Amino acid sequence: MGVAEDIAKLELDLRELIIKYEQYFFGIEKREPLRLRDTVERAVRRYQNVSIPNTSHRFKYESLVSTLSVHKQKWARTNRLIEEGKFQRDRFRMSLHQAERAEKSDKKSATAPPQDTQIENIYQQYVNARRACNLPVENVTREKLAEAINRQKPALMEKYRCRDVEFVVVIESGKPTLKARPKNA
Repeated sequence: MGVAEDIAKLELDLRELIIKYEQYFFGIEKREPLRLRDTVERAVRRYQNVSIPNTSHRFKYESLVSTLSVHKQKWARTNRLIEEGKFQRDRFRMSLHQAERAEKSDKKSATAPPQDTQIENIYQQYVNARRACNLPVENVTREKLAEAINRQKPALMEKYRCRDVEFVVVIESGKPTLKARPKNA
């Protein structure tokens, strides 16, 4: 192949690479197009130390190299933002997932049996207290809270020699905690 054909192929591959990266950043492609990027970089390195006598070919080559350089910087910046969780597309997806989780938890609470109303009230108070303290609530679930209460309740009833234990949410040192209050009646 001659210089003109190599530069034409480089131009086509570079256009395809830019399109593939855009698809990757929009979530259409699941993987970064590293093989195609490597192919384009090898084509660029092929004429890096070779003098191209034709001025128009040399200009075209240099413009393609600078285009690749600019896009590589943009791709690196975007990848860094994705890794940090600050990329707008990912932030939008995270908000969608949080909304879906909230809907699922609301549906579960609507179908809760009557004996779970006390645990449901404690859960709602605990979640509201965590939000008030600016603490994350994603890892707090009704099941974990109910398990903790049911695990501690028998030991507390034996310790205080009472019939039942009531749990109350209290904020201490900027963190919400559950306090047990014995009930004899």
